[in-house]
Formats: sequence, C-alpha cells, structure tokens
Amino acid sequence: MSGRKLVSFDWAMKKLLRSKANFEVLEGFLSELLREPITIIDILEGEGNKESRIDKTNRLDLKTKNAKNEIIIIEVQYEREFDYFQRILYSSSKTLTEHLSEGQPYSDIVKVISVSILYFDLGHGEDYVYLGRTRFKGIHHNDELKLSPNQQQLFTKQFPHELYPEYYLIKVNSFDDVARNTLDEWIYFLKNGEIKDGFKAQGLKRAKEVFDIMKLPDQERRKYDRYSEDLHYQASMVESSYGVGKIEGRKEGRTEGRAEGRTEGRAEVARNMLAEGLETSFIAKITGLSPDEIETLRNKS
Repeated sequence: MSGRKLVSFDWAMKKLLRSKANFEVLEGFLSELLREPITIIDILEGEGNKESRIDKTNRLDLKTKNAKNEIIIIEVQYEREFDYFQRILYSSSKTLTEHLSEGQPYSDIVKVISVSILYFDLGHGEDYVYLGRTRFKGIHHNDELKLSPNQQQLFTKQFPHELYPEYYLIKVNSFDDVARNTLDEWIYFLKNGEIKDGFKAQGLKRAKEVFDIMKLPDQERRKYDRYSEDLHYQASMVESSYGVGKIEGRKEGRTEGRAEGRTEGRAEVARNMLAEGLETSFIAKITGLSPDEIETLRNKS
C-alpha cells in the first residue's frame, strides 16, 4: 500500500469522485462493468464514511443516480463478513424503500444496482466477477417468464429481472493480474493501484490524473498516508491472528479433539485482537464468536 503512486479507489470515492468534475471516472468504471454507457447525474447522500477501518462502519459507500433514474450503490469491503450476502440484500432493499414515497404506486420503484468491490474471499467459485439477478423460470417447461406486452410498454423492459435489483461482486484478490479486456484493466487498478500506459478502459485516463498522490494537497496527502498505513495494519492483524489461531487450533485439536481445537483457535484469535484494542463487533465478524463470548475473554485478560 505504501508504494502506491495513485490513491486507492475507496479513498477516491470518499474524497475525489463526489465532484461532478470527476464523474467521468465513475462513469467509465460503471460503463465497463455494466457494458452500457452510464451517465452519472448525481451523488446521493448515504451512510457517513469513517476515516479508520476499525470504526463501526467498515465499508465505504457511494450511492449514485444515473440518467436512467437507476440507483447504483458502490461498496468497497476489506474485512471478512460471513453475512455479506444478506447485508447487500438489506442495503438494496433499504434503498428501494427510501426512494418510494408514501402514496406512490409500486410501478415507481427505482432499479437498484449494487456493486461490491471485495478484498476478501466471498463464497466459493472460480471467477472474479459475478452477476446476480432474480429470474423466474418454469419448473415444468424451464421457460423464463416475460413481462406482458402492456408491462413491456409501460416499463420499456422485457423481463422481470430488469426491474429487480442486480448485484455485481468483484473479487479483487481472485484476479490473476492478466488484463484480457477493458474491465480487467479496471480490476488490475483496483488490485494493484497502478494504471499501465497501454490501458484504454473508459475513465482510466482521467483516473490516472485525478488519483495522483503527488497532486493532493499536503494535508490530504498526510491523511491518505495514515489511512493507507491503517489499512495495511488491519490486513496484517487479520492475517497474523488467523495464523496463530490455526496453529493453536491444530495443537488443541490433536490433544482434545477437533471441535475443542477450533473453539480454542477462535478464542486465541480474539485474544490477539483484543490485545490490539480492536472493537468487539469487528472481532465477532472475523472469528464467528458471539459478542458475549468476546467480552468474557476481555474480562479474563
């Protein structure tokens, strides 16, 4: 992280991309991902972002509205969340209700597109970009349900899934660093913080100018340096704690049984994190222990 010449995308979302002058960067990224021209017309108010990765909100949100009146939510997530699938469902559902006023018909519900940039391994799969949609398939004929002709005319859509939320998951760490197309060029930047001279993806040329660390004001550059160090520290803490936990778990597993070994391993991870002053909610997400179990360990230490 400390060797970056360009600021990370999550920092840029907080500090740089909210300006209309830089919408070109967001539009380029989303156009490459969604494979259609995207025009951003507004940045909507969302959850407050935190300077530290161990604050209560450990993700960075950017909520935008495009020229088609669709809401696009972009989230960057570094720490593991076992319930992440449920959280993005909740986030999209909350957005739907926030943008439907009392008395409006259901036909006014906005289309929500959720984009998650993930720096941890979510689920089990071979790809590094996944798209989730709600489709209605016949259980007898395996046909896909279409909208009626009147519905198609009203909504200018053909299938129900075009009205429902869509979910894009970008598993950054699963990318093999080989840019085979323009979307891969963006993912290469998301993983490595570097935009190569030959890259041609939409928005990257502007991003290379906007994200230049040396062009940041001195105060902002110092803030970014602290943020980068904090992010690197958190990643090291998680990795180190997991390593110790696995070792302790194997030791206990050999002498007292696998189940007890796994429990002790998680407890050891929690103790290490408590020693570093990390929050209970964060430790619970990493270890799978309940807040009460973690508080018991805290009181014993």
